[in-house]
Amino acid sequence: MGFEQIFAVVVFLAVLGLIISEKVNRTVAAISGALVLLIFRIINGGDAIEHIDFNTLGVLMGMMVFVGIVKKTGVFEYLAIFSAKKVKGDPWKIMLALCGITFFASAFLDNVTTVLLIVPMTFVITNLLGLNPIPFMISEIMSSNIGGTSTLIGDPPNIMIGSEADLDFMDFIKNLSPITIVIFAVTMLLLKLIYGKTLVIPEEKKALIFELNERDSIKDSKLLIKSIIVMALIILGFFLHSILNYPSALIAICGAALLIILSHENIEEALHTIEWPTIFFFGGLFVLVGALVEVGIINKLATLVMDITGTNVLLAGIIIIWFSAIISSFLDNIPFVATLIPLIQAMGESGMNISPLWWAVSLGACLGGNGTLIGASANVVVAGLSEKHGYKLTFGNYFKVGFPLMLVSIAISTVYLVVFYLI
Repeated sequence: MGFEQIFAVVVFLAVLGLIISEKVNRTVAAISGALVLLIFRIINGGDAIEHIDFNTLGVLMGMMVFVGIVKKTGVFEYLAIFSAKKVKGDPWKIMLALCGITFFASAFLDNVTTVLLIVPMTFVITNLLGLNPIPFMISEIMSSNIGGTSTLIGDPPNIMIGSEADLDFMDFIKNLSPITIVIFAVTMLLLKLIYGKTLVIPEEKKALIFELNERDSIKDSKLLIKSIIVMALIILGFFLHSILNYPSALIAICGAALLIILSHENIEEALHTIEWPTIFFFGGLFVLVGALVEVGIINKLATLVMDITGTNVLLAGIIIIWFSAIISSFLDNIPFVATLIPLIQAMGESGMNISPLWWAVSLGACLGGNGTLIGASANVVVAGLSEKHGYKLTFGNYFKVGFPLMLVSIAISTVYLVVFYLI
């Protein structure tokens, strides 16, 4: 490797080390690393800006503003009390219900949008029951990434794969939904083994829930109706964005702007609801990964995979799913998948049946996001929201649970691929 490649890798690993150590704020670490790369001209300003995914940042900002306004209606408190009553205050059943909603919603909405809607309700419930919210946060992160794997629109890599491989919505449903349902079920069982003993509350706490009237939580019914209408429009927009050829960010920001107008919200207050540290963290991370792309590291990794596998489709499928998963735990999966796609297409031109390889890339890249706290956008967003509520979700605490469960999900996916596609 040349100097630029070595320098880019060292800076990335140094930033990763700082994030893992928790000795430096992750946003400070990411921005500092990006600035070092710019100062030493490993990546220039123009290329750095091109590698920043403004669509992701736009979705984040738009939905953060939307959720900030919706909070004022009291609907999250309403849903929290209503849900707690329905399961008779059982913490495990509440976690299961929240994760189930997250899993399903993430298949049809952006993962970030889903967690931005679910997490506020989760904090209300955990505060109500006196529970530690961290197990709920970790479980919802994992559910969002598993759910996002199951459809064409659930995760950006799937959209890229669908476009390049000419696969439609039903192709993803038929080929990926069955295995993601199995993975979700296994993950929830393992999470119960991990957290089951801590999800206990006294009977008197449960009794207090039934004394609450959820209807009293609604503070502004007119704003709630407006919010529901705008939410419906946003969801419709997300469903149709590929047909309309509008980026998700435009839909989210338009939805937020419409609700600001309808609610007469003060624009300064609305902008204060944006988690700016999270936004800047993503910006720095995009530049760090962009530098690895520019100096050829990502391409080297992808080419290495293809050189090892040759024309053996069984070996190719197994290596691609595991390699994609490990890489996607630490790097943004979009540039890695973008690099893999033309290489897989080239393998197809040589006569290899590459159909199974698309599912290997999708499962590895999407499920790999569960490996670490920086593996997917939803992970970072939940960590930011958690910290804002006074509960720090550390890299280490998440890694102890997330990485082993990610490996389990990839092992299950590998068996599925081998049995149904590769032999």
